Amino acid sequence: VEAVVDRVNTTGAAFLGLTVGCAQCHKHKYDPLTQRDFYQLYAIFNSTADINSAPPTLALPTDEQKTRQDELKQQIADITKQLTEQEKMLAPALQTWKTSLRQNLKDAEKQWTVLKAQDVSSENGATIAVLDDQSLLVGGKIPDNDVYHVEAENIPAGTKGLRLEVLTHDSLPNKGPGWAGNGNFVLDEVIVEAAKKVGDKWTDYEPVKLVQATADHSQNKFPAQNLIDGDLKTGWAINVSKGNMNVNRRVLFSLKTPLQHSEPMKLRVTLSQTRNAKYNVGRFRFSATVVDPGLFNVDPAVLAILKLPEEKWDEKQKTTITQAFHKSDTQWSEFNQRLTKLKSEQASLTKDIVTTMVMKELPKPRETFILLRGNFLAPGARVSPDVPAVLPPFPDEVKAPTRLDFARWLTSPEQPLTARVTVNRYWQRFFGRGIVETENDFGTQGTLPTHPQLLDWLSSEFMRLDWDVKQLHKLIVTSATYRQASDFRPEYQEQDPRNLLLSRQNRFRMEAESIRDLFLASSGLLTRKIGGPSVYPPQPEGIYVLTQNKKSWPEEKGADRFRRGMYTYFWRSSPYPMLPTFDAPNSNTTCTRRVRSNTPLQALTLANDESLFELIQGFALRILQEGPDYDEGRLRQAFQICLSRTPSDHELEVLTQYLNEQRTWFKKSPHQAKQVATSNVPKEIEVAEAASWTAVARVLMNLDEFITRE
Repeated sequence: VEAVVDRVNTTGAAFLGLTVGCAQCHKHKYDPLTQRDFYQLYAIFNSTADINSAPPTLALPTDEQKTRQDELKQQIADITKQLTEQEKMLAPALQTWKTSLRQNLKDAEKQWTVLKAQDVSSENGATIAVLDDQSLLVGGKIPDNDVYHVEAENIPAGTKGLRLEVLTHDSLPNKGPGWAGNGNFVLDEVIVEAAKKVGDKWTDYEPVKLVQATADHSQNKFPAQNLIDGDLKTGWAINVSKGNMNVNRRVLFSLKTPLQHSEPMKLRVTLSQTRNAKYNVGRFRFSATVVDPGLFNVDPAVLAILKLPEEKWDEKQKTTITQAFHKSDTQWSEFNQRLTKLKSEQASLTKDIVTTMVMKELPKPRETFILLRGNFLAPGARVSPDVPAVLPPFPDEVKAPTRLDFARWLTSPEQPLTARVTVNRYWQRFFGRGIVETENDFGTQGTLPTHPQLLDWLSSEFMRLDWDVKQLHKLIVTSATYRQASDFRPEYQEQDPRNLLLSRQNRFRMEAESIRDLFLASSGLLTRKIGGPSVYPPQPEGIYVLTQNKKSWPEEKGADRFRRGMYTYFWRSSPYPMLPTFDAPNSNTTCTRRVRSNTPLQALTLANDESLFELIQGFALRILQEGPDYDEGRLRQAFQICLSRTPSDHELEVLTQYLNEQRTWFKKSPHQAKQVATSNVPKEIEVAEAASWTAVARVLMNLDEFITRE
């Protein structure tokens, strides 16, 4: 109930300029608004789903994003159709594939030939012993890094694949397969070379191309494919996130071309381990096969299902087998890979699209009743969604008004209140006071407009411009009224003592965010990027010490350090300290007008805040680097940048004297000069000179005139 009441009150004040909340418990005391009017407005908002989470949201893609979205949608539909057609074409071969796979797996395990090492060596002095099972055990003095070479001659003709097994052993650390303290290893590269015997001589070794490496287990970010990528900075390892790491593991290598030979052939396999100290393989064995290694890369879940009688398979198991069959088809895999890539791009694009929270209507509207005295426990007469009777009604074709109908009514030409209230708010931003001073109350208790005809014309012009805010701003700031000076005009003192008739421009201090922007722009450090996430400019330490949640403040280091004040992250329980100091409102409730106070803390912040002093240092450096090479020219430029005017002779005299005093002081006190000057003073500028101009910049940027809109 309270949430809906808040929506009604906020909407009434923001768009209608009416204090409709005064009619919640009884008839409005001053304006022609009844309690029924209030609850008819209430009914418009009473049929939305009230949840505490962010959804529902509405995506707001750019034109480019929308175009790419449409392209991806069509491409995904096309490739999905191709996948479906390919699956239909493959369906008749499924049973043959299952039978063949069972038989091949049964036969393939018998077709591994363990390679018998004829010669083994370690480049860095480790010993390698050949065990009875033809595995090789590394021992002796283990170097930090090593390269093993293994030569074998019993190579089956037509070899299509090789298998590297890394095996555990009691003599190795933690009884693992490697020499690392935990039993692990990091194998950088596996290189295979072949030589043939011609007559009684062996030919030179020639490289054997390995096209795929697949392991039964790989450590995260250490896949087996790294073994054949030619990069010694990558590798294969076997650590696990849970369970026992130290079990036997294997890698299967597929050869690009089978090893066909009628004469004797030998292989030389090189294992490189140069990435991590003491992470060498401890025990290993090589085997060769004439069977396609792909047969051995079957999902264990598929193997388990194939061992069961087919009539006992449930639907999930049947689906698993069908998917495995599809993956075995090259064309299907290509289609599926393209589909996966497209969906990944689609998901990434969707994630990048800006969204906004919206409200959603309930499937069935709630019933709304007048709450007697505002008490939700005392419902009275039932009411339907409608607008106050004193205002223009909904169009005749609207029978059951929704929030969309209400939004259209708010901006319709027949209902001029919204346009009048809106232009009055913008006028208030530019002049410090609206044409109607009570910007939230256009009722009988509100102030009368100072320029009623102007308000009427501006509102009608705003609607004629199709509610274009930028055009309205341009219209106001190019007017002669706005371009007046704020100098006091004694001839109008009697007729316009409060400047209600705008005989001159109003003078007021800039808002908190704009004050930081002034410092940024004057310093030359302002980052002019538009949009993006909130940023974390420097702020004093200890801000969150007394808050309920100890939140971190990751201070920006790059260009985001100098973003406009409006992008500063706002934590409601403890906002960025400069903002409330200069009267920025909290974000718990709406604020249509900021009060302006004058406190000592504001002056102390301008003079001593570290984030502002950093910008003062930047301004001093800008003067020295961009300005003329003489004092008067630099002072004139500094005045122009800060105050948009030239200095008077008296101001020049005072500042020149102050500059010389600072020079004398900082030349005598180099330590203090280093503390005052920016840390990145160029070599061609003396630190004392930079510190002196920092002092001058500090004076100019602490003037009341600097932060005041004249």
